[in-house]
Amino acid sequence: MQRNFDEMQLGTIELFCQAAELGSFTAAANLSGVTPAAVSRSIARLEERLGVRLFVRTTRQIRLTDGGQRYYEQCREALDRLLEAEREVTGAQKAPAGPLRISVPTPYGHYRLLPMLPEFRALYPEVTVQVHISNRNIDFAEESYDMVVRGRDPADSSLIARKLEDAELVLVAAPAYLKRAGTPKSLEDLHQHECIQFDLPSSGRKIPWQFKVEGKQVDLMTSGGYTCAEDVLGIVTLARAGAGLVQTYRYIVERDLAEGSLVELLPQFGGTSRPFILLYPHARHLSLRVRAFVDFMTARLGQRG
Repeated sequence: MQRNFDEMQLGTIELFCQAAELGSFTAAANLSGVTPAAVSRSIARLEERLGVRLFVRTTRQIRLTDGGQRYYEQCREALDRLLEAEREVTGAQKAPAGPLRISVPTPYGHYRLLPMLPEFRALYPEVTVQVHISNRNIDFAEESYDMVVRGRDPADSSLIARKLEDAELVLVAAPAYLKRAGTPKSLEDLHQHECIQFDLPSSGRKIPWQFKVEGKQVDLMTSGGYTCAEDVLGIVTLARAGAGLVQTYRYIVERDLAEGSLVELLPQFGGTSRPFILLYPHARHLSLRVRAFVDFMTARLGQRG
């Protein structure tokens, strides 16, 4: 196999990462036991080899360019993986450690993942967790995430999929809205009500509401004067304010239902759900931190599926 990096180049990459993290050539030099001039020359050679400017330099500080930021993220991950590989092969790493990057949809992040992280880090204090909360689909290769949570099966067969749970859907409205507009008694009644809409980030299309009729799932397109995009929690906030009806995940509105700030509607047509799935790339050797997090999440949530 052709070797593309020598020891000096790897050392330069380490200096580059230290300078990026510390925001200073001088601080990186002090940490590495070399002179600031040596760090500056190393970075200049790296930029010349890459043909990319990595830092914007001023008399007082340095900061990464956009290209430098992308290169730093890839280099940092590569160095972390090298260190982890050495620890595993020598037996030095007996517990999960290092950064764990996770992307998760907004509702699942707020109502499931984030409340569980303190327990996970209590078990594995050497793991640092970086959470990306968004409904945007991320690219594993480009953005260096370890895993994502998604609300549907992956189209990418290169990913391992572990189902976390089937999240039940529920139709709700605020008492103030029902007092004003009346309570629907049938699915046909929904066409006479203000049904709050959500646009799928991936397509811009509205999500059909799902019900069970005589044991079979029925998709129903609804309409209304309110539409939210990107953040699905917006439709729940509107419902709490009395704007109309909304179908959402039961785990989001459990407290509202218990307190009476929202009321469940048409329970005879309930029982539908959508899966939430943990995805991560195929790898010959999963890092200890990824393996620990997969086991943790499936143990805490798998029984809900």
